[in-house]
Amino acid sequence: MSRSTEFGQALHAWRDRMQPSEVGLSPGGVRRAPGLRREELAQLAGLSVDYIIRLEQGRATNPSPQVLSALARALRLSSAEREHLYVVAGRAAPSPSNVSDHVPPGVQRLLDQLTTAPLSVYDAAWNLILWNPLWTALLGDPTELRGRARNAAWWAFVEPPEGGPRVLDPNDTNSAALVSDLRATAARYPDDAQLHALIRELLAASADFAALWDSAVVGVYEPMTKSVDHPVVGPLDLDCDIFAALGADLRIVAFTAPPGGETAKRLRLLDVVGTQDWATPTG
Repeated sequence: MSRSTEFGQALHAWRDRMQPSEVGLSPGGVRRAPGLRREELAQLAGLSVDYIIRLEQGRATNPSPQVLSALARALRLSSAEREHLYVVAGRAAPSPSNVSDHVPPGVQRLLDQLTTAPLSVYDAAWNLILWNPLWTALLGDPTELRGRARNAAWWAFVEPPEGGPRVLDPNDTNSAALVSDLRATAARYPDDAQLHALIRELLAASADFAALWDSAVVGVYEPMTKSVDHPVVGPLDLDCDIFAALGADLRIVAFTAPPGGETAKRLRLLDVVGTQDWATPTG
């Protein structure tokens, strides 16, 4: 059996075992085969349907690490399954000496089930990996963001992401903690070239980041309030909490509001209006 054929068979088998309800999709009537349709996997992984077909048929070879990572997340693969995916694709499995973007199935289910709060997941270098629909409704769709434009440290010290409302931290509560976190990450992953390139670019681009880095500051994340002036539902003052996914070296960021207040009402409204075109007048 050729490697591309084995890859296609494994991909098909993993797709067949996934139920639409597991990934927040409607079954959509009668299905001729178990599991996800190719169209659904393509949607979840951010790939074209034609490419999924060619991968399963063994006609597309040498998928990139980015494609493999997206497929592993979409299919909710375990760490061992993810490693097998890379092996049958002819790629070296991600090294434990590098920052990982693997999201365990349990963390993915957390995003699926906690739908009433904007949630996002970052790797140890603070690159945005996953987000739920309410996060998109609050801050915009990050799908087209690439490179540093997906990095939360870059947002904080250099340039906020384009395409959505600004997130303001009136008290600048966690800049020191963010720098301290990146310093600890750099110590854990001394051989990760991309991580250390990010740090060099931050040092060159931001005097504030450089000052905190050079001071060897030690900080911890504290509860904070973020302000968002949303173009559809108006201003929101949101509690922002950061949680660690133990064993996965991920950061989970949650925006919440005390029940009964104006911000909580606006969040519920945002959940209804979703990602409508913010540029379209609502009146």
